[in-house]
Amino acid sequence: PATADPRVLALAAQVTESREQDTPLLLLKLKDILNSASLGCEESKRIKHDIYSYDLTQYCLLVLRQDHSRLPGGWATAVQLAEILSHCCVGLEVKEDPEEFYKKFLPSAMDNLLFLGRRLQARFSRAIKAEEKQDFLCWFQTVTDAICWLLGRHVQLAACVLQNNHFLQLLITDDVEAAVTVMSVLHNILTVNSSVLLQVGEETLHSVLDELVYKLSSTTNPVVGNAATKVLLLVVKFCKQLVELLTTRYKGLKGLLSKQWAGKGFDRDLSQLLDLLYSEQSNGKGEMQSQHQAACKIQAMWRGYQTRKRLKKLPQAVTILQRSFRAKREQELRHLKTQKEDEALKLQMQLQRQRAMRLFHERQLALLQIIHASQVNKYLEEMEGKSALTIQRFWRGYRARRNFHQQRQSLKEYKAAVVIQRAACKFLERRRRRRPVSPWKDPKGLTDEQRVALQQKVDDYIKLHPASKMSEEMSKELHLQAQEKLAQFLLRNKLDQRAAQRRQTLLAQVNTDVELLMNAPGLAETTEKDLDVFMSRSIPVATKARQTHNTMLKYNRLPWWKKLGDEFTEDDVIPDDALHAELGTLFIGGKK
Repeated sequence: PATADPRVLALAAQVTESREQDTPLLLLKLKDILNSASLGCEESKRIKHDIYSYDLTQYCLLVLRQDHSRLPGGWATAVQLAEILSHCCVGLEVKEDPEEFYKKFLPSAMDNLLFLGRRLQARFSRAIKAEEKQDFLCWFQTVTDAICWLLGRHVQLAACVLQNNHFLQLLITDDVEAAVTVMSVLHNILTVNSSVLLQVGEETLHSVLDELVYKLSSTTNPVVGNAATKVLLLVVKFCKQLVELLTTRYKGLKGLLSKQWAGKGFDRDLSQLLDLLYSEQSNGKGEMQSQHQAACKIQAMWRGYQTRKRLKKLPQAVTILQRSFRAKREQELRHLKTQKEDEALKLQMQLQRQRAMRLFHERQLALLQIIHASQVNKYLEEMEGKSALTIQRFWRGYRARRNFHQQRQSLKEYKAAVVIQRAACKFLERRRRRRPVSPWKDPKGLTDEQRVALQQKVDDYIKLHPASKMSEEMSKELHLQAQEKLAQFLLRNKLDQRAAQRRQTLLAQVNTDVELLMNAPGLAETTEKDLDVFMSRSIPVATKARQTHNTMLKYNRLPWWKKLGDEFTEDDVIPDDALHAELGTLFIGGKK
């Protein structure tokens, strides 16, 4: 605007051109600008309008969302900006697009203030030092005062605050100071707008009431109890519809208030709350009494019916009980008998095994005394072989029996399927024989008109698509070309098969050679038998291998000045002119 405050204009220019981390400290200058004019005067309204027009309030909103633990000024700057934002919004008259201010900007400002309060409350709970906890508590109370100040001028924000998740999370806390501060905010909301609880959803209403009743039942601190009692008293006074909800949803509330919180220093508010709750109960006492009597009658009739029904079934139940008891006892006796038989069998088998082992050792000892010393090892080897055969025979028999038992079910299913298929085939055969043979009917022929129309279509198609004419010489030449290509294909196919067979043979030979080399022992462990595997019976092949070996040794023994041309090659690489083709004819595994 042409009449804008020069201080606001200069600050807006500085904020626009400054860095992001310097913005919070620059926005603190708004406090001096706002304090320069008295509250409620025209000059104050004009300054607030200029601040809103130059989007400085929007900058405050964005700054409140940041993490101020890493910014200059810390959380104290954020708290001061919250106060500035609250004062800017109170007394501001927006004439251009007021709907955006009241429906978008104000709810967003309230959400950011609650978000800042939640951050401060979390850091207050995690703080360890007493000074740090006191600072965070003071800042948290300052932010809640800013929220209450904003709510006092904009009553429509009360429902927005109650439905905000940040406010509900602020209310759910175990810290005494934070809980009392949040309940004071709730008390202020109900004082400003008494019917706000009827405007919010049922879930939000139940969440707020549940938390208040929980604080009354879970703590013995009189400060928390006093704050929760005052809030419930406001709820009951201004919202008569919620009295019935409190008495029905929280049935032990009256007893809790009278027993636990009597004589704690707020008896006046407590007695008022109890009087209102009991008055609601006395109003509905007659209806409740009639409903109670009707319920007693229904219960008496139902119990009588159940008793008569039970008496009728009593003899049958006794018989069933006796039968089940006898069956269970017989089952237990049978189980005990089976268990004793199993134990006796195990003991008998153990004794037989011990006796057999003793006889076996005695027989072995006697045979060792009889047999000559030179024949002992041979005898023991024969006994080990016989024992191994016996174990293998028993194992094969056990495996065969186990496989037979496993395949018995599948064999039964197979036989059953064969029987079903045989019966189905017989049934279909009998049905086919019983079916009468239908007389053959001549196919319905074409009429003369249909035949003429079809012939006309055939002639038209032949005219549109004439057949290509080919002479006899051209057909013979085409036949010879086809025969020549077929012969070439067959010859090429045969060559490809031979090449594939040769590749498979070479791959098998390579795999065999690789396996021999991989399984070969080290040089320190090599024996003459191992050397025979890698030696060839062919004299030319052996001679060629020896020459190759000597060539490699000579190359490794050459002096350094004879290897000057190979300084850029790897140490283990032999030049091709030195080896030529020796490695290609190296004998491996008895083959060239």
